[in-house]
Amino acid sequence: MPFDSPQDPQWESLLEAAWAAHANAHVPYSRFRVGAALRWESGVIAGCNVENASYPVCVCAERNAIGAAVAAGLKPGGLQALVVVTEADILTPPCGACRQVIAEFASRLPILLANRQARRLHRIEDLLPWPFHPDNLGSR
Repeated sequence: MPFDSPQDPQWESLLEAAWAAHANAHVPYSRFRVGAALRWESGVIAGCNVENASYPVCVCAERNAIGAAVAAGLKPGGLQALVVVTEADILTPPCGACRQVIAEFASRLPILLANRQARRLHRIEDLLPWPFHPDNLGSR
């Protein structure tokens, strides 16, 4: 299975893209930069967090990457892997809102959390074990 170890060489292109996006984060208030990169059938797309003075409407790196991929044609079920990078001393997982969005695009997804010193592999189904899904909306 691809992406089954934090040291798998397949992570390198995603890490490179995530760190590049991290450098472009717009974080004038928190100064907390986050970069994310995802792999899907059409390649790699990255995103960074974008803050503004109205904190509740800030957008996380993970959701920005998924939004860019959706604009390029990503459909639910199409994500293959995700990387989230920060400079924080401890590895930083996706927030709850991002976990929900990620789960809609991949019910089983390897997620690599990384900083400059460490990497740790998680799966979306472990980070969000019982997501709200489109099926929960009932018949439409």
